[in-house]
Amino acid sequence: MTDIRPVALVTGSARRVGAQIARSLHAAGYDLALHCRRSRAELDDLAKELELQRPDSVLVLQADLTNVEMLPDLIDAALERFGRLDALINNASAFEATPVGSVTPAQWDELFASNARAPFFLAQAAAAALAQTGGCIVNLVDIYAERPLARHPVYCMAKAALVMMTRALALDLAPQVRVNAIAPGAILWPESGKTTLEQQALLARVPLARAGSPQDVASAALWLLRDAPYVTGEIVHIDGGRSLGI
Repeated sequence: MTDIRPVALVTGSARRVGAQIARSLHAAGYDLALHCRRSRAELDDLAKELELQRPDSVLVLQADLTNVEMLPDLIDAALERFGRLDALINNASAFEATPVGSVTPAQWDELFASNARAPFFLAQAAAAALAQTGGCIVNLVDIYAERPLARHPVYCMAKAALVMMTRALALDLAPQVRVNAIAPGAILWPESGKTTLEQQALLARVPLARAGSPQDVASAALWLLRDAPYVTGEIVHIDGGRSLGI
């Protein structure tokens, strides 16, 4: 008899934290529907890497999550390929500065679309399938959803909306589906870069006095999916204690 493997859909999984989440879930026995927006070459490479480890275990999906009409198609594609869905990881995120006085409606729409609207409509589309498997949703939020980052008000507001969505869906989808979130701190520096002095100043405010790693986030995601059956509506801070505010 063929073992039935759990299935996870991970958005924004071609690179950085998303790719590490994909690797960790795959190593734990999950089959994966992996999504990207633009990084198709990187996602194809990741899929090949994982397929070498376990054939027929990865589905590659490319879509612009700002197009809300396409979101149910991602869920349908995962179900058509694997026949079930056990987890939705809303990892994809847009991030840019939006100083007050220069914010455009296009920036507002982009940041809210990727950080709040897409996770909600993906969760709505996935809810019935997740209920059948007793599944789980994990949203990637940010410590800045609670303590704003200067010059980034729209991003912070969008992530705050995702925090509230996590709690609201945990209530509305219970008891069949659990919904939690991970709020990372200093895990990877932004690709636009921070100076060494800026990095040192930030880490000086972290009780553990160091940056975290993508594996720290991936391990938390796996714990929420697999090892925390009585946890829902929680925001797990992976920040070295930075959110303590000391």
